[in-house]
Parts: sequence; C-alpha cells; structure tokens
Amino acid sequence: MSMRRILVTGGSGLVGRALQEVAADSVDIWIFVGSKDADLTDTVATDSLFALHQPTHVIHLAAFVGGLFANMKYKVEFYRKNTLMNDNILECSRKHGVEKLISCLSTCIFPDKTTYPIDETMIHAGPPHSSNEGYAYAKRMIDVLNRSYAEEYGCNFTSIVPTNIYGPHDNFSIANGHVIPGLIHKCWLAKQNSTPFVVYGSGLPLRQFILSRDLANLIVWTLESYDSVEPIILSVDESAEVRIGEVAALIAKHMEFCGPIVFDTTKADGQYKKTASNAKLRSYLPNYTFTTMDEGIKETVAWFVQNHEVARK
Repeated sequence: MSMRRILVTGGSGLVGRALQEVAADSVDIWIFVGSKDADLTDTVATDSLFALHQPTHVIHLAAFVGGLFANMKYKVEFYRKNTLMNDNILECSRKHGVEKLISCLSTCIFPDKTTYPIDETMIHAGPPHSSNEGYAYAKRMIDVLNRSYAEEYGCNFTSIVPTNIYGPHDNFSIANGHVIPGLIHKCWLAKQNSTPFVVYGSGLPLRQFILSRDLANLIVWTLESYDSVEPIILSVDESAEVRIGEVAALIAKHMEFCGPIVFDTTKADGQYKKTASNAKLRSYLPNYTFTTMDEGIKETVAWFVQNHEVARK
C-alpha cells in the first residue's frame, strides 16, 4: 500500500495545530498549509497548491471565521469568502483525483427554529439563525455538493460537524474570537488590571464544547473509518452541555482570578441553545472518553498564560 499524502487546509489554526500533534507519529505524509501558502478563495492558487503537493487525501479545515458579533456585521464577506474557498477545494479534489475529502462544518448551520437535540438529518430543515446566516449557508452548501460530487463523479467526499471547539493555539481576540478564547483573554486582562471580568450577555446560553485535541483524534478516526457521504456530528455528549456563565467561572478559577465576574446583559446572547446529538458517533465509538471541561479549560488557560505574548489575539 502506497503512503498517503494528506493535505490539511487551515493547518496552522486551532484544529490544524492539534492535528499536527496527533499525527506526529503517523507513517503517512501530512502536509499542513495555511493562508500564507495559498489564497484558497483564488481558483488558480488553489489548483497550484494541489498540483504542488499531489494529495491523496484532504482534510479541509480552512474557513473565514469569527465570533457572534463579526458574523452579524459581515454577512456578505462570510458568505462569499467561504463559498469561494469551499468550491475551489471540492473541485480541485475532484480534478486531482483525491481519494477522500473531509470538510469541516459547524453546528451553527442548523435551523434556528428546531427541536433538540439536533442531528445530522436536520441541517436543511429550516433557515439558520439570522446572526450568522452568511457563514451558515456557505457551509451548508458543502453538504449539498458532497452528495452531488458522489452522484455525478463517484467522489468520496464527506463532512464533519464539530460543536464549539477550544484549546491551545486558538485565536484569543476579544473582538473577533470565539467565546472561550475571548473570555480567557478578557479574564487575563482583568487580572492584570485589577478590573472586573466582564462577560457579554446573561451567561445563561448553553453550549457543547470540544477540546481541539479530542476533535483531532476523531478527525483521524473519520479519515480511517467513516466513508458515508452523510455528515457526522463530532461532539461531546448532551450531558456535557454547559452554560456560558459556568465556563466563565472555570476560566476565572484556573486563571486564579479573584475579582468580580460581571454579566453585561446589554449585549446579545445569540442562540439560547443548540444541543447536538452525537448518537451517530457513539454508534461507532461507544467508549470514547472526552476531556472534561475542567481539564480542557485548565490546559487552555495555562497555554495562554505561558504564550500570551505570541498567541493570536
């Protein structure tokens, strides 16, 4: 059996860095590329990247991403950049004979008005939350195209749907980052400045968070063992769902922040909940053990404290 050449887009990001660690002892050739290597919204640049590396397998993690407020403000940019990127990756994978392509979706693509828990069959069952419809519709089209490429060209393209990801090497920007890294940065600043730790919103919304290393392990499993064109949710169990306020308290605990935690209820909460079912994943991996939120937050806070000078923020 010839050695696989696995191209990972978004290879320098949160999940890409976790995959680098998980794949460190692999016998395959792993090629991690970032935005400096090619503009994936450009067809010629993407094609050149594939021609250069000649991948047999592709894990497509790259995306134009941001937090709640960035998604609300830049809907056109989130739609256009992600649509261009995804179209180029899928077509180049077909053109260059890639044996398997795994694309990364998000639970935010699911309908706003729905029943819970959400599962893989419900992606197209209604419009997404208006706050991130640009990003969500662009990501939904990957699922549509995966089936279309399978039917028309026989391509083995599939997609994964992680819940909220966090961990070392995240983007800790307060303005544009996701909730956990943004709160970690805020708490660090509050500790440095002896000011209150301010959390936007009520702290009541519920979320499922998965540590980037756990997700990386499950992506490798998907590469090896999951060949359906239908998407699969990669998520912690429903019982691991936590409130944003609880997350803030864990961050404060591991940051050793002793000041007040203040909830700014003039700021939007976003969706109250978007509980996802991992029943499909559990049918394959009933005994997989996820890192607890307490351990994951402890590890991520420690990484940020040690690397705050060089961390993305």
